[in-house]
Amino acid sequence: MKTAQDYLDEANAVVPKISPQEGIAKHQAGGTVFVDVRDSGEIAATGTIAGAEKITRGMIEFRADGSHALHNPALQKDADIVLICGAGGQAALTGKTLKDMGYQNVSNVGGFADWKNAGGPVE
Repeated sequence: MKTAQDYLDEANAVVPKISPQEGIAKHQAGGTVFVDVRDSGEIAATGTIAGAEKITRGMIEFRADGSHALHNPALQKDADIVLICGAGGQAALTGKTLKDMGYQNVSNVGGFADWKNAGGPVE
C-alpha cells in the first residue's frame, strides 16, 4: 500500500524542481505558462504569480485534456509549464499527472511564499 510520501517521492522523481529565481527568470523571458494549483480561497488570501492560470489540483485532468469540454487552451502538450502551490507538494503531484498525460516541459517552483519572498511578480 502506498503512502502520501510514496506519491510525493514518485512525483519529485519525474517533475524537476526549480528555484524561485529560475522561475522568475522564466517569467521575465515570457512564453512560460504558470499554473497555481491552490484553491481559490487560498489564492484570494495571498495572491498568486502575475498572469498565472488558476487551476485547482482536482481539476487538472479536465483542464489539461484537449478533448474535454473544460480544457484550458493555455495548457498545450508542448508548452513550458511551471506549477506552484502552497509548499510544493501539490505542484509536484499535479506535475506528475501532467507528465502522465503527455506533457513534457513541466516543472515545480514550489510554494507561493518562497516566490513572493524572492521578489517574483504577483497579483
